[in-house]
Amino acid sequence: MSTKMLNRADAQVRVYRDANEVALKAARHFARLADQYVVGCGRFTVALSGGSTPRAMFSLLSQAPFADTVPWDSIYFFWGDERTVPPDHPDSNYRMARETLLTKVPVPDEHVFRIPAELSDPATAAADYEATLINLFSKQTPSSATAPLSGLPRFDLIFLGMGPDGHTASLFPGTTALDVTDRVVVANYVEKFSTHRITLTAPTINNARNVTFVVAGPDKAEALGEVLEGAYNPELYPSQLIHPSHGSLLWMVDEAAAARLAEHHGTES
Repeated sequence: MSTKMLNRADAQVRVYRDANEVALKAARHFARLADQYVVGCGRFTVALSGGSTPRAMFSLLSQAPFADTVPWDSIYFFWGDERTVPPDHPDSNYRMARETLLTKVPVPDEHVFRIPAELSDPATAAADYEATLINLFSKQTPSSATAPLSGLPRFDLIFLGMGPDGHTASLFPGTTALDVTDRVVVANYVEKFSTHRITLTAPTINNARNVTFVVAGPDKAEALGEVLEGAYNPELYPSQLIHPSHGSLLWMVDEAAAARLAEHHGTES
């Protein structure tokens, strides 16, 4: 295995050989944090993302050794965003995680909190999920619930992807959700898809203890270079909005995605 670590002002970037290695390292990262927070806080709260690399990570987690060693009964699962489709729809992020992971490991049903994106009104779906998060996280023990920003849930880990356009979760370039600072979850209209998406807001993501991007593929190289090394322009590259206020930011990327980073010259052993 090989990796190269690049230290940014507010983030660590780990460059791996390919998407398969990113998925494996992300699975190990998940398992390590799950153990850490279950031992320290009694439970582990994680928000999942969609995408091909997370799918590969979920598949790895559903197999040995992870399936037998991760404390699944103390993990609570959430989602960073969702398309406005029913939970059994092929495009559903929830369905992907359910089929590749959640039905294959002993996670209690009551620990899985999907976004009710099938509701006819996206704003209602966002409000319902926001209420669910606020209610659940307000019941945490004081040591686990300590949040720098009052009223926002404090996830232990949020996984994010990034699109070729620089979006993350469902925070797309030029959309109204980029300017929201007083909500946990919003319905964000995405003009290029002519539909709403339900998404955590940037302040909610930035309140997490750990935020981890998993990014792979040559189609991400230009956006990744701009996000990490370009001028600050979150209206064009929304992933730049993500900088946890009291947490850790980690980018797990493959060589192809890192090709345009000035400091990247291949992986190191």
